[in-house]
Amino acid sequence: MAQTAELVKTLKAALKSNNLTYAEVARRLDMSEANVKRLFVSKRFTLQRLEDICRLMQMELTDLFQLYQESRQRISQLTLEQEKELVKDEKLLLVAVSVRNHLTFNDIINNYLLSETECIRCLAKLDKLMIIDLLPNNRIKLRIDEDFRWIENGPIEDFFEKKIQKHFLKSGFRGELEHRRFLFGLLGDSSTRLLLNKMQNLTKEFADLHRQDAHLPLDKRHSIGFMMAMRPWELEVFKPLIR
Repeated sequence: MAQTAELVKTLKAALKSNNLTYAEVARRLDMSEANVKRLFVSKRFTLQRLEDICRLMQMELTDLFQLYQESRQRISQLTLEQEKELVKDEKLLLVAVSVRNHLTFNDIINNYLLSETECIRCLAKLDKLMIIDLLPNNRIKLRIDEDFRWIENGPIEDFFEKKIQKHFLKSGFRGELEHRRFLFGLLGDSSTRLLLNKMQNLTKEFADLHRQDAHLPLDKRHSIGFMMAMRPWELEVFKPLIR
């Protein structure tokens, strides 16, 4: 229903930009103005009626859908208040991290001790925060930009930093899929900048691989923590919620 409302909002904006009033739409479609207003209030359009109205603006339905997509605000960062809201609710944070990792609704409830009701509550909250679109049948569509990032030194980074220092590095890194390297040396400015660029490129490559593997089934993916040290890792705070 949220998507329908936004689509109708896009349609109204398109009519306004084309200087078309409800009265003019009614006249050109041989309808009463009251019926046209009723359509927009109820948001119950048939595809044929949507197509008729689009035709008045010399548009196709695909043009309207494209305008709708362009109107959807995509976010690259949350506000401080939004991050605080995630941190104070462990289940909400778990679901946020899960959808960021491209888990489906069924993946989440099958792998974590969350009821369908609890999961839907969290997804609805993430929809309100504009992190996702919650679609029919509990399908999830991410609304975050490709370069989405948490606030530097914000609540989420602070939360993860404390958990990383306490748990992630508490390992010998000798198991399967585990590796750690610590190097020490004296480098000049240009060499230091070169390494910083390589780290930034590696960060981008990690993000690309993350998106690339999103289509794999959950049992073929590993929850990986990576900071020039890598090992399979789950946040301790989430472990009590794992089935």
